[in-house]
Amino acid sequence: MQRKVNWLMVLFSLIGGAIGFIVGEWLIHSYFDQMPRVLLIGLYFGIISLFIGGFCLLAETISPKLNGASWRQRYAGLSWKLFVPATLVLMFLGGLGGEAIYQIGFNGVKSIRDVVVVIDNSGSMRATDPQNQRFQAVKNMINSMDDDKRVGIIEFSDQANVVLPLTEINDASKQQINATMDAMQTTSGGTNFTGALDTAMQQITAQNDDTRGTVVIMLSDGYSALDMSALAPYQAKSISINTVGLNLTDAGGTNLLTDIASQTGGNYYNVADASQLPQTFQQIYDTLDKRTLVTERSEPFYSNLYYVILHVILVMLLGALMGVGMGLMFDNRFLARSFGIGGGVAGLLAGWLLEWGIGKTDWTDGVIRFLAVMILAFIIAMFTLVVPIGENSKRMIKSSSTPPPPTPSEGPRRRRGTSSGTFQR
Repeated sequence: MQRKVNWLMVLFSLIGGAIGFIVGEWLIHSYFDQMPRVLLIGLYFGIISLFIGGFCLLAETISPKLNGASWRQRYAGLSWKLFVPATLVLMFLGGLGGEAIYQIGFNGVKSIRDVVVVIDNSGSMRATDPQNQRFQAVKNMINSMDDDKRVGIIEFSDQANVVLPLTEINDASKQQINATMDAMQTTSGGTNFTGALDTAMQQITAQNDDTRGTVVIMLSDGYSALDMSALAPYQAKSISINTVGLNLTDAGGTNLLTDIASQTGGNYYNVADASQLPQTFQQIYDTLDKRTLVTERSEPFYSNLYYVILHVILVMLLGALMGVGMGLMFDNRFLARSFGIGGGVAGLLAGWLLEWGIGKTDWTDGVIRFLAVMILAFIIAMFTLVVPIGENSKRMIKSSSTPPPPTPSEGPRRRRGTSSGTFQR
């Protein structure tokens, strides 16, 4: 047992990690909304492991520092046969299982299945949204919703009215909702946030379902007096309000919508022109109830301590599994132990990095994922300096089971004894 490292393997592991990262990023950006997330994340981790493991195996084949020259002559062929099962297949199953656990609702957190849209329809909208882009934005968002969702629509000016009670989404209801939105017209009057939020909460309470999480999307171009105690029912039910400020020139309106969002766990979106509303509404919907091990975790899961801890633990376990798989690929239990412990340490660091850094911008998210992959690739490959390794015991047993050849001194003694006996007879 000794501590040693194959620096060519460390270099090749980083190269493999970089290539795996590029392929993984393409996979995420191409299929995030087109593939079940458990399958997507399983493939992501499988691909990362495939490239890191493949380049490590190539490095050890070129320069067998860890397994010895006899491994390259006698056992490298077996390692190449184990290559895909021990990397791609093993980590695909591990990533799939980890993501499936991550998608479970813990600590009473409910998946978002009800969306209530609260639209400012006051007279000022004739100037800020003359083409009624807000109605088109709602239609586009509803047409993209899954069939297991429900949507409700509240419009408000001086008074608030229910345009659509919470309605289950399907092909027939989408047509009905589109027709309803097409018939809406801008009214006159001022802006009444209190009435809008009270009416929205009445609709949510009237059709309450403890198994369904709810979120509110609220659009306004103005300012209204609001007693912040009106947000208490939303806070009590853990219902976040995402606010959209359209062409706001009054700092009071911006500050109020920002406070409403922050106090309920939502986000504020500033929109300078009504033509941007369809994109903004779709962006809000796309981030609702979405989380994976390598992408942003949205509310109501973002600030939940259970998911913070779970995220780090799952990435740590996946790192350990990747290391064990690489050791199995080399058919060496000592490497499996060293790589596995190193993978656990690397996964712990990568998990904290992902938890801390993901969710700011698309560009920084990519950088954080790259650094996390590099941490896995580097620490696993060099951890044999920390946890000592030895030759595979199976090979040692195999070699020791062969009886030693007779020594030169034994042969002549047996021949002399035999010839002596013959001579006497």
